[in-house]
Amino acid sequence: MTGAPPTSPSQVPVGVDPTRPSIARIYDGFLGGKDHYEVDRAVMRKINEAVPEAVDIARGNRGFLNRACRFLATQTKIDQYLDCGSGLPTAENTHQIVQRSNPDSRVVYVDNDPVVLAHGRALLEENENVHMVEADIFTPSTVLGHEVVRRHLDFAQPLVLLHVGTLHHLEGDGGPEVMREYIDALAPGSYVVFSHFYDPQVPELTEVAKRIEDILVHGPMGAGRFRTRDEILAMLPGLEIVKPNATTDPGLVACDEWWPDGPRLTPLSKAARCIAGVVGRKP
Repeated sequence: MTGAPPTSPSQVPVGVDPTRPSIARIYDGFLGGKDHYEVDRAVMRKINEAVPEAVDIARGNRGFLNRACRFLATQTKIDQYLDCGSGLPTAENTHQIVQRSNPDSRVVYVDNDPVVLAHGRALLEENENVHMVEADIFTPSTVLGHEVVRRHLDFAQPLVLLHVGTLHHLEGDGGPEVMREYIDALAPGSYVVFSHFYDPQVPELTEVAKRIEDILVHGPMGAGRFRTRDEILAMLPGLEIVKPNATTDPGLVACDEWWPDGPRLTPLSKAARCIAGVVGRKP
């Protein structure tokens, strides 16, 4: 869903500070949406000046989400999804993908951005199997104990947990503990869909990652870490990693390389190699 950015106080959703950038609005902007403010566009311009192909990170991340949801909706019998840090509604949201295969699939979105909440609740008003709740996704107990989450998702049965493009906005070393709490709450047979800004530890790619990280971490956003393979996999304890494509052993790959829709005719940009995705199953 897109629209013109609000231009008057009456158009700004309650709780929104249009003087502070929002990662959800910036991400939406890179995907072609228009629900953002000048403060968001200023950050986007800085990123584009530093890494012109940075848009490939957002597109790769979104494509990975879409393919992973199609895979799980068609290849498993799971019919409940918890999407943490869902961001602004755009084309091919989680519920649209999974309900195409099973209209009875239940999806709960979690976010705490006022713009996301306002747009999401309006979009989902007529879908009784989809709900949006306000909670801090980096405090798992507030999500897992939320009354709406507990009412619509059965944690005694397998479900799909999505943390797509979220944990890189958590500063410090708390990511493994956050994800462990989520994973511990899942029933065996559940799946986790996860993506993260990625430092491949290849000099020319690390340089690209650090350029973007510097803008995000030392600018008004204050967060946006690119982590290494080992640091990312440490956030997925005890999971059986799904083979990510026909030629690669189970593990972490660039989002665009996770079961692409067809053969790649053009090489991935350096930026596209700096966002990685993984799908894991809890045994």
